[in-house]
Amino acid sequence: MAARRVRWDRLAALVDRAAGRGVRSLSAEEIDELALSYRAATSDLAIARTRGEDPVILDHLNRLTARAHSVVYVATARTGWRRFVDFVVRGFPREVRQSWAPIVFCSLVTILSAAVAYGSVWADPTNVHALLPEMQIPPITKALHDSNFGFDRAYSPAAASEIITNNVRVAAIAFAGGMTCGVLTGWIILTNGLMVGALGALYAQAGFGTDFWATIAPHGVIELTAIQIAGGAGLVLAGGYLRPGRARRVDALTFAARRAGTLVLGVALLLCVAGTIEGFISPQRLPIPVRGTIGAITAVALLLYLLGSGTDRNPS
Repeated sequence: MAARRVRWDRLAALVDRAAGRGVRSLSAEEIDELALSYRAATSDLAIARTRGEDPVILDHLNRLTARAHSVVYVATARTGWRRFVDFVVRGFPREVRQSWAPIVFCSLVTILSAAVAYGSVWADPTNVHALLPEMQIPPITKALHDSNFGFDRAYSPAAASEIITNNVRVAAIAFAGGMTCGVLTGWIILTNGLMVGALGALYAQAGFGTDFWATIAPHGVIELTAIQIAGGAGLVLAGGYLRPGRARRVDALTFAARRAGTLVLGVALLLCVAGTIEGFISPQRLPIPVRGTIGAITAVALLLYLLGSGTDRNPS
């Protein structure tokens, strides 16, 4: 009992310091000691109850384990929150930079397919029927902003929710397409680029070209970038079993799935941001230059986040 009391006193000292100055005041070794001592104290309490020890000792252990439980619980909760923040600030952008090759490939496919579709439809508007399904070809009688955002602004939350759900679905398909050796992923990226280019040409021919690009600018930069990252995640997943290297195929696939999962979780967050902008900001009847400026700001902010966030600024 005397030997254990020394351990209890040490636990009480750690609990006092954590409660007074926060868990961050403890070193990594002290946090480990706190957790192990707490488990040992709960075990001591159970033994003391079984043996019918002195009520004073039981009361002391009850109070000590209760206080220690509170500290350990709070520390765990904060660790969970810090892990989420670490994922947003460091984990996701780092993985984007590490997976730059498949993401750039998807971006090039989107740009080239959009350019081909734009040129084809601009030369002959009937070509749009060969590039897009009929259900994706809208009758163009007014600007995109008026046709897409003609709803009552009171329905913005519902619109944002629907937009986010649809975008996440497209991104999920692009990611899951990695399990088809990347074929479905490539198809989703290709058709997405064709749609953007073809619709851009149709609206331009109708005299609404500037409004078209200004309408999609505020949310489109984040949204289109997220789709390319989702496509990159699908290609990373496909590479896990198409090019396992010297690793076993199952091990390579598991590792690739973890990397791709990081990308997809980040894509979901980006699409939530894009959907919120599209539901609340894009519907506002703002002048075209203002909408273009908002799009430029989101582009710069996204670029700084993906390329600069989570970098090690301490050379040592």
